[in-house]
Amino acid sequence: MGLAIVVLAACSSVPITGRRQLNLVSDSQVLSSSLTQYNNYMKTAVKSSSASRTAMVTRVGKRIAAATEKYLSENGMADDVKNYSWEFNLVQDNQVNAFCMPGGKIVVYEGLMSIVGSDDELAVVLGHEVAHAVANHSKERMSQQLLSKYGVSLLGAAVGGSAMGSVATSVFGLGAQYGVTLPFSRKHETEADYMGLVLMTIAGYNPDVAVNFWQKMSASSTSKVPEIMSTHPSDATRIKKIQQELPKIKATYQK
Repeated sequence: MGLAIVVLAACSSVPITGRRQLNLVSDSQVLSSSLTQYNNYMKTAVKSSSASRTAMVTRVGKRIAAATEKYLSENGMADDVKNYSWEFNLVQDNQVNAFCMPGGKIVVYEGLMSIVGSDDELAVVLGHEVAHAVANHSKERMSQQLLSKYGVSLLGAAVGGSAMGSVATSVFGLGAQYGVTLPFSRKHETEADYMGLVLMTIAGYNPDVAVNFWQKMSASSTSKVPEIMSTHPSDATRIKKIQQELPKIKATYQK
């Protein structure tokens, strides 16, 4: 009964999808922990020397961020906008990857830019990463881990104590197998795909390019982990889901 009360009282809704999620930690706790890890990473990262590609990442990122804040403000979530301090960096790394920390700190690897053919295709990536931040996926995973690890009776002490740091490190995954990619569940990845398509469409980009882009991503991957063992959906599952969602997204959000 105590567990049920905690869970029900700590539920919130994800913007755009409306999915109910567990929320046991404050914005300030998440943002403080993630900012520390992000700053530590940026101290060692080498920014790209390509002015044109850096400008592209900044240009597309700012446009999606502006569209995101506009959506939140127009849909009764203006207070959420204060949680984001957007920053877009292109760093020297050959991995075909990108990540977003809570609060809107986004990093794109140069390896990813080798398969990005246009602003629209880059918008697929940055829309997906911004969606992770807007959906508070990190906060949800931290809440799940705290509840699982410490239980209801110890939850208050865990949230306020040093346990928060260890849980944050695990969730943000800065030492994870895939570089600094956040280790989200398949459900979070699918949700970020959908929300990212919505955000890029609102920003005026063409969501139809998403199918071809993810096909190129699939072709570039040398590791084919079975979906059941992966934190991400398989390429085939992801592409099929995007194809199913595109007509509804364009009909609802495309001007």
